[in-house]
Amino acid sequence: MPHALKLPAVWVPANTPFDAQGAPDAAAFLAHCKVLLDEGADGLAVFGTTSEANSLGLDERMALLEALVAGGIDPKRLMPGTGCCAIPDTVRLTRQAVKLGCAGVLMLPPFYYKGVSDDGVVDAFSRVIDEVAEEALKVFAYHIPPVAQVPVSLAALERLVAAYPKQVVGLKDSSGDWENTRAVIDAMPHLATFSGSEVFLLQNIRAGGAGCISATANVNVAGMRRVIDNEDGPQAEALQAEITTVRKAFEAVPMIPGLKAFLARKYGNPDWARPRPPLRPLDDALADGLVAVLGAIGFPVP
Repeated sequence: MPHALKLPAVWVPANTPFDAQGAPDAAAFLAHCKVLLDEGADGLAVFGTTSEANSLGLDERMALLEALVAGGIDPKRLMPGTGCCAIPDTVRLTRQAVKLGCAGVLMLPPFYYKGVSDDGVVDAFSRVIDEVAEEALKVFAYHIPPVAQVPVSLAALERLVAAYPKQVVGLKDSSGDWENTRAVIDAMPHLATFSGSEVFLLQNIRAGGAGCISATANVNVAGMRRVIDNEDGPQAEALQAEITTVRKAFEAVPMIPGLKAFLARKYGNPDWARPRPPLRPLDDALADGLVAVLGAIGFPVP
């Protein structure tokens, strides 16, 4: 039976706000996540790349996840990123997610050492799954070679699914290579295969994929929702073109600082513009230019 997350969906790798002291702002994070769900997100893939997860400590991640659940977010709408360089850290985060009842975990392979083989990637995922030892665990492998430089190849994914058919249930493909995404969907149509960019959203769902987990869903959930809801309608291609244009506007500036600059204006909270080092806030002139470009294409701006 297909996993529940196989249904076409938009999941948001929610941006993480930091306060004036540089600490995660749990209240602002919870409020943002609730806004995203109200705007039509199916779920929240917190602690991914856009969340600056690898700039957060383990205790910070765990406290934020607890705060979301305590604040009323249904854990079945949460897919926290848990993949770390050290397997014990990945195990710790993954156990917490399972204990809280999260829909699944988005798991990077260990990414510090480069040039590792498929055998090494399979060993790493297998070690985590075996140590967590919970049938309720649902793993979505995170393939993002442009950043991690350690891929989760189709061959490795097939081996993991064969070994752990109840645990390994999906993939986020942030390779930027639609042909790779399509190859995974064709080879394993029962998996929930998400595109890492809404640029491929319509192609993904028409090919039988699960939708997208996209950075710019932080600001454009509604647009992506319209593409899914009108997949077979006469406006589908035009709606897809609209969300692609918005994506390209954010890609023209550093993505995470750009999103946070926009959210700072949306929420009237300048703290939102602050990423954690080594990232830097978006220059004011670039932020003004971004808003001007978005306004010119008809996107709602603060």
